[in-house]
Amino acid sequence: MIDVASFGANIQKSVLEAMSDALGLAILVCDKNDEIIFAGRPILQFYPIPAQFLETGTRLRDFLGAVFDSGVRSGTAPETSRRHSNRDEWISEHLSHHWRERFEVVERIGRHRWISLRKRRLPNGLGIVSITDVSEQKKREEQIQLDLERIELTEDILDCMPNPICVKDRNLNYVAVNKAFAAIHGLSPEAILGRSVWDLLEPELAEKFERTDRATLETGAVHCQPEQIVQADGEDLWVVTRKFRVGGPGKFLLVTCMNDVTDLVVGYGDRDGVTTGRSPLDVKDYNAFVPAQNCYDPFRSIDMQHLVEAGAIIEPVSAIRHRILLVTSSAVLEQNLVPLLRRWGLDACAVRTRAELTAFEEVCAARGIEIAALVVDGAMPEAHDVVTNWTALPSLQLAKNWTACDLRARVLALCGKGSGGDVACAASAPADWDIIVPDIGPAGRPAPDVEVVVAEDNEINQFVFAQILEGLGISYRIAANGEEAVRLWQQYRPNLVLMDVSMPVMNGFDAARAIRAAEKSAAFQTPIIAVTAQALDIDIDESKAAGMDDHITKPISPDMIEAVYRKFVVTRPERMAG
Repeated sequence: MIDVASFGANIQKSVLEAMSDALGLAILVCDKNDEIIFAGRPILQFYPIPAQFLETGTRLRDFLGAVFDSGVRSGTAPETSRRHSNRDEWISEHLSHHWRERFEVVERIGRHRWISLRKRRLPNGLGIVSITDVSEQKKREEQIQLDLERIELTEDILDCMPNPICVKDRNLNYVAVNKAFAAIHGLSPEAILGRSVWDLLEPELAEKFERTDRATLETGAVHCQPEQIVQADGEDLWVVTRKFRVGGPGKFLLVTCMNDVTDLVVGYGDRDGVTTGRSPLDVKDYNAFVPAQNCYDPFRSIDMQHLVEAGAIIEPVSAIRHRILLVTSSAVLEQNLVPLLRRWGLDACAVRTRAELTAFEEVCAARGIEIAALVVDGAMPEAHDVVTNWTALPSLQLAKNWTACDLRARVLALCGKGSGGDVACAASAPADWDIIVPDIGPAGRPAPDVEVVVAEDNEINQFVFAQILEGLGISYRIAANGEEAVRLWQQYRPNLVLMDVSMPVMNGFDAARAIRAAEKSAAFQTPIIAVTAQALDIDIDESKAAGMDDHITKPISPDMIEAVYRKFVVTRPERMAG
């Protein structure tokens, strides 16, 4: 008898080791007497036991006992593995598993380690055990489960919120909505998902929303706009809508959150009480707002460009009340220059001819009224003779190349000279008048019956515009859409048009183009001011392309409207100089 292993046994052991390495398995084989006949070295990566327990001929019971004693055994964590357990019961339980025809289990053998155990008992009595590390797979499964739980919790929270919320993908299709948002449209969330705003709203509003959506997706700038929504059930919903971009490049999503402020907004009952001076949008109780962070720094918030523009719009008023007499044959010049002089703090009036000038001088002398200076229209044929022959008080002949600032400085300089001297002025009269009066027909442009046309479809904003313009003493008409605005412009030819860019029937851009097309043969071009929900570059560029002169943003205020009116109506002629 030769007591050595056969050559075939070595081959079988090599094959098992190669298979173990190739498949990433730890393999253990025992015979029908539960003695180990092969144990791969990778087993030591899972169980820190002495290598002698893996040798051929070792009893399976001794191997399991060594595993139990190591403290890192199936179903236990390191911090609890030292607890007093029944060793014999644990070994017996696991021996019984080895005698099952098939037994598979995923067990934890440490804080962050999981293994997959597969046990087979063959008909000839051989038992085969394969051990695989599935820690990464288990971690991914746990993370996926945790993410699903978080998503479910987040959806439950969002559905319970009263504020409508929706999420759109890069193609501006809805990928997530909460119940409050679905309730606005009277649809279920499933009926909205996968669709776009064009499937839910009329084309005019859909175009407006898509424009702001794409601007936020492209620039990342947060869009904020107070809005009044009429829900599917007919109830009004007052919200402050905010749109912002989330995600990384190529994976951007658009989140829209509508903060419900309906409980704070009142005023429908005060529409008839305009004389009270209250706004139709009042806050019930300011104590409802809890003070939060105050991040405002007045010095950092100063915008020098705004200061420059404000200085150009609002002229300083002189405290001295001098009397200025204007001599001009142009009714348009009189209508523009006399209010301008009065705004500078001067008492001003006008005469049309030399005969009226002589009569006016006699009346003033009889009543003891002193005139500080005489301002002569340089476009009059007899302007030079009037200035030359007038010696009773300082006189001024307007020159062609003067700006409004030059005119104001020279007029105030004349007033400072008093009535005892003469002031040298331009020697030659200009061929035409282009300092104060634009190039219009000789008959001039009569004052319109309506000074401002407002194009606004929102009833609340219409009411606000009406209050402001009435408070400023400016006559106006309100159009509910762009088509009506063009009709009112044709009827009244106002001094100014305030044009909302987003309106039904015809939007503000098309209405402005229609007005500019009709003005091609006209001598006077009406200033058109775009009124936008937010100063987006795309709206500003399109308004300029449509021929609009400037833009303002909502919400509007009396100071804003007054500044625009003074810029383009009262002081418009002086800005056309040079």
